[in-house]
Amino acid sequence: MNRKPIIFSLLACLPFATQAQEHSLEKIWQTDTVIAVPESVLPDFKEKILYVSLIDGPGWAADGKGGVGKLDMTGKIIDTTWITGLNAPKGLARVGNRLYVADITEIVVIDIPKGKIEKKIAVAEAQNLNDVTASDKGEVYVSDSKKGRIYKLYNNEVTVYLDSLKGTNGIKAVKDDLYILSGKNFIKADAQKNITHMAILTEGGDGLEPVGNGDFLATSWAGLIYYVHASGQVDLLLDYRPQKKNTADIGYDPVKRILYLPTFNGKTVEAFKVK
Repeated sequence: MNRKPIIFSLLACLPFATQAQEHSLEKIWQTDTVIAVPESVLPDFKEKILYVSLIDGPGWAADGKGGVGKLDMTGKIIDTTWITGLNAPKGLARVGNRLYVADITEIVVIDIPKGKIEKKIAVAEAQNLNDVTASDKGEVYVSDSKKGRIYKLYNNEVTVYLDSLKGTNGIKAVKDDLYILSGKNFIKADAQKNITHMAILTEGGDGLEPVGNGDFLATSWAGLIYYVHASGQVDLLLDYRPQKKNTADIGYDPVKRILYLPTFNGKTVEAFKVK
């Protein structure tokens, strides 16, 4: 495991950044390249573990090779076969003792204490279920990148929450609002489903996490990590394209300001201090 600190320079600013760079990333640790195509990382601060969705194959293949693994907060592998028999699992969200996983056309519900799949909920007309988020009320939202939809799961009922979007991927419920990466557009839907434009990324968005002050961290799968200010300014924090590493569905610790990055085809999980 590589633990050598690395500071990623911000000298190469994006053309749309209009003021001096305020933030940077310092690498804390990196796993060996043995993580089976990690797509999403979800921190569990109480148990001090990281849940990681493992595709272990092509991104959209229903091959039964996927699963969910566990790392500790220092990147040490706990269990890469905690949950098996999934297809191409992606986004993760937790409500109580249940973990919800997007798995192509199904929402998989995992009983966390038992470490077992409780049920699989088929989503009618779903094609490419991608990210998952949960509200404080226990509502689970799932994006469908191909259909351009966001589904809502509540009381075991799945409904279409938003439709006619483009390339929906990263989503995050914050109080009564739902923040959405729709292609290159970062938008917000309020409780009445009114849409507000937040910012524009240079590439289609993937992961999305609130910093806690109205700002967000976002990724583009091609290898980019951004800091998105509440004002709409977008700063580039990391460009992994020269290393041919992907930047998928991140997790974030807002207290310690640590970003957890799954690198998909890079087959690592990495941690960075947001400075």
